[in-house]
Amino acid sequence: MSQATSMRKRHRFNSRMTRIVLLISFLFFFGRLVYSSIGAWYHHQDKLQSQQISQLIDSSPQR
Repeated sequence: MSQATSMRKRHRFNSRMTRIVLLISFLFFFGRLVYSSIGAWYHHQDKLQSQQISQLIDSSPQR
C-alpha cells in the first residue's frame, strides 16, 4: 500500500514539474516573440524613413 501512495505522490510531483517547465518555456518563447516583433517594427520604420529621405534627395532639383 505504501508503494502505491509513493508512486501517486511521485506522479503528482512529475506532472507539476512538467507544468512548471512548460510554463517557463512558454514565457521565454513569448518574450522572444515580443522582443523580435518590436525590433522588426523599428527596423521597418527605419527602412521606410530612409526610403523617404532617398526619394526626397532624388526628386530635388539638380543645379
